[in-house]
Amino acid sequence: MRTSYCGVLGSEHIDQEVTLCGWVDRRRDHGGVIFVDMRDREGIVQVVFDPDCGEHFAQADRVRSEYVLKVRGKVRARTPETVNPEMATGQIEVYGLELEILNSSDTPPFPLDEHNKVGEDVRLRYRYLDLRRPEMLDNMRFRSRVTNVIRNFLDERGFLDIETPILTRATPEGARDYLVPSRTHDGKFFALPQSPQLFKQLLMVSGIDRYYQIAKCFRDEDLRADRQPEFTQVDVELSFTTEEEIMAINEEMVHTLFKQVLDVDLGQFPRMSHSEAMLRYGSDKPDLRIPLELVEIKDLMAAVEFKVFSGPANDPKGRVTALRVPGGSEISRKQIDDYTKYVSIYGARGLAYIKVNDKDDLEEGLQSPIVKFLPNEVRAAILERTGAENGDLIFFGADNRRVVSEALGALRCKLGADLNLYTCDWAPLWVVDFPMFEEDGEGGWTSLHHPFTRPACTPDELKSNPEGALSIAYDMVLNGTELGGGSIRIHNPDMQRAVFEVLGISDEEADEKFGFLIDALRFGCPPHGGLAFGLDRLIMLMTGSKSIRDVIAFPKTQTAACLLTDAPGSVDTKQLRELNIRLREKKPQEEG
Repeated sequence: MRTSYCGVLGSEHIDQEVTLCGWVDRRRDHGGVIFVDMRDREGIVQVVFDPDCGEHFAQADRVRSEYVLKVRGKVRARTPETVNPEMATGQIEVYGLELEILNSSDTPPFPLDEHNKVGEDVRLRYRYLDLRRPEMLDNMRFRSRVTNVIRNFLDERGFLDIETPILTRATPEGARDYLVPSRTHDGKFFALPQSPQLFKQLLMVSGIDRYYQIAKCFRDEDLRADRQPEFTQVDVELSFTTEEEIMAINEEMVHTLFKQVLDVDLGQFPRMSHSEAMLRYGSDKPDLRIPLELVEIKDLMAAVEFKVFSGPANDPKGRVTALRVPGGSEISRKQIDDYTKYVSIYGARGLAYIKVNDKDDLEEGLQSPIVKFLPNEVRAAILERTGAENGDLIFFGADNRRVVSEALGALRCKLGADLNLYTCDWAPLWVVDFPMFEEDGEGGWTSLHHPFTRPACTPDELKSNPEGALSIAYDMVLNGTELGGGSIRIHNPDMQRAVFEVLGISDEEADEKFGFLIDALRFGCPPHGGLAFGLDRLIMLMTGSKSIRDVIAFPKTQTAACLLTDAPGSVDTKQLRELNIRLREKKPQEEG
């Protein structure tokens, strides 16, 4: 139907006759000559029609925005004064010989070149129009190229692309499952997989040895800018391997990806233990582009009379830290109040600070409401430990470890963005030596990763000291975003049952939920491990997009709805009856 894409034409095509198909991006009538900017997937080219075209000129006069056209014409050079350096095809134009209107179009609900002036809900409602925009087409093309590089890399290294089931059973992986009722098994439900975790381990038991899959995963959880209820994961698993080998393969894959697609050399990935990351940055996915660090001052505050500091300082589960901001004394009181509101999101009950005007004058050179509560020797020790200089600002966090780490860790990232403190474009990192468990808030334990992660200790050591147990797990972090996480898996039934015991999962419950996996571990399961990347999040970072929704063709909103198809939707009574499901009517809320 066509001989060329619009956006690929250039000077090398001059004097060639071409047939193009695409949409009308813009139409302009300049004194009897009609200019049509014609757009397809590859870009835009200017087509010119004059009265010599006869009936085709009349057709050109009829076209409007988003009409679908087929044009036969001849490529010619633009005159010097009409060359458009802003267009890839700006050196040439197509002189129209024939024009066929393949389809008309209603007036679009928003001009495609003014998408920023409309709400995202309108763009998502008419996503098929939004995807016509060059920026969105570029994102889709970019995504395709990334997955192509990943597939080629893994194929060349002996990994087999194997699909795993979408209809499976519920497993505890940290979020609510999406459930699918079974028509043929009364009262029973499938669950959509939160990850292919159990099946990829079973593939290792099967002798597949090296597996990968670009897999759809589903989690019914509260959404944010970098999360979707259905998302895509690059899943990799190996047998007879070590964490060093897995990390090396995946680091090489990301290196290759960035080099081939962005021509960026990420350099060597440093490694940092989970405990060091939390201590220095308050996060297990620190953004190393930001040269700010948390400094422990718990010992300095233990004897002060100010209970806001001394309370957490004398609590074994408390934490007191300082965050120095070089040149931060220029931050206004209003900005400090805004930062105080920001850290309250993470549970902080306030945000103490000291402005260092003259570090040598401990009486008058420090500006803060809290200075009067701190003896001079404590003031001096804080300045020395933080390395504060004149003109700096020091923020403080004092509460339980979780609140202080989350609040000041988030504040550190916000300050880095607000003050443009970034020292480089890309900062990759491996975070290793994660705790095996974390407290569940009810006196028990929950897995920090998942219950199939192998501990770095024996079963007896695990059961006697779950709080101190580390896992053989690793996360790849880039610019403060967790790109992927993985671990060496448990391949021994005794170790798996020890983990279940610590988690409070009885033998009966384990057999009910994971009996098929536990059985498989008894039949010669090889040592194995792997890693999974969030593909959507990776594409978002690489393209510099602000939202994960901009790199997914048909995303959901932050309320997990599809505005395009109006999903989720109602189901008729007949279908519900076939599933033996009855919807309970909501009772009106009582007044008062």
